[in-house]
Amino acid sequence: MIMTKKDNLAAFEELLDIMDELRTKCPWDKEQTFESLRKLTIEETYELGDAVLRKDVQGIKDELGDLMLHIVFYAKIGSENHYFDIGSVIQALNKKLITRHPHIYGDIEVRNADDVKKNWEEIKLREGTKSVLEGVPKSLPALVKANRIQEKVRGVGFDWEHKNDIWAKVDEELSEIKRELIKNQTNLNNNSQQEKIEAEFGDLFFSLINAARLYKIDPENALERTNQKFIKRFAFLEDKASKLGKCLKDMSLNEMDKIWEEAKKIE
Repeated sequence: MIMTKKDNLAAFEELLDIMDELRTKCPWDKEQTFESLRKLTIEETYELGDAVLRKDVQGIKDELGDLMLHIVFYAKIGSENHYFDIGSVIQALNKKLITRHPHIYGDIEVRNADDVKKNWEEIKLREGTKSVLEGVPKSLPALVKANRIQEKVRGVGFDWEHKNDIWAKVDEELSEIKRELIKNQTNLNNNSQQEKIEAEFGDLFFSLINAARLYKIDPENALERTNQKFIKRFAFLEDKASKLGKCLKDMSLNEMDKIWEEAKKIE
């Protein structure tokens, strides 16, 4: 159901009233702080991400509601401590959106979405941001962080001139890993060698994430789709083995491979 703007405002006002009541009457809600909500907010964000990957429209709606509750909750705690309230949060957001979209609210011209991103980063620097990478959260998962870092520096022109050039870098990083592994295959328990090899893997992952970005593939989504595909196939393998009266640990790799190929064909 799509509501009118008037109904949307009424629904949001009702949410604010409910939050006020919960904060004064519910024992659990009364105890919450910025810090206690943090891990729950992260969990809700991942649940939204899962719903998006599943293309579950009802799930997206539900998870957006949960996230909206968290936003209102943080604002309520902020108002109680005289830091900010939901109105000042929204006002600050409105101001930011207008300032950072001069091609809509000013006289700047853009050709495409890349120009918009570049303008965004340049405006942030003019506003006092000391580094292009300042806005990348430290607590982001490494894969997501690598992608955001690369997107950020692209915004100021630090990127490959031709996207096909990235494959030479990927090949270079892969060769370096192979060389290190061959050179140190008898000494892999040495901590310093392990750190060296780990660093080489990191370089390879970073270059692969770069390649995905250049070809407009979200690496987090791509990897999660593969995770889900593997889980589905492995569940088929477990189920088929169980129906055959067999235990996976007692099966040969050949036997498991045959069932695995069967799972792929069913897909």
